[in-house]
Amino acid sequence: MSEPPEKGAFEAATGDGPPLPPDGAEQRSREVRAALDGLLGIRRLTNPPGGGDPAAVPAVWERRQPVRAVSLALEAGGVTPSAVDASGARAATGYRVRAGERPGTAVVEWLGPPGGGAAGQEASALEGCVPVLERLGWEALLYRGPRGRRFLEVEPVTR
Repeated sequence: MSEPPEKGAFEAATGDGPPLPPDGAEQRSREVRAALDGLLGIRRLTNPPGGGDPAAVPAVWERRQPVRAVSLALEAGGVTPSAVDASGARAATGYRVRAGERPGTAVVEWLGPPGGGAAGQEASALEGCVPVLERLGWEALLYRGPRGRRFLEVEPVTR
């Protein structure tokens, strides 16, 4: 079970939060870069050397909190997150990360406001997420779920 982040701590966009204010994009970009740099530093310190770049394999922390880690990987890779408004309705089209059915996995969906065309974009958008995740040590497989909607099941690469 993962613990909630500390109040005021950086939290990667899962796609279930509020839209980012347009005037906050530059600050958010700096925060995401700093979080990714910190994560890669943790990987270098905690992953065993040998068998390639230790920064290319998710750390134990990431394996325990795949939703947060996959969200950071996508956001740092420049993929746009979805968002919800104050009533909980989808307000923006983009990725949404949620916990997978198996421990240590996450599911990435492509969602947007009703009638916004997210369903028509999902195949190419999710395929575009795959190399972003692979670069950071995540394996992502594309599946078709209920009502034909596609999603990625994501798990850490093991080496």
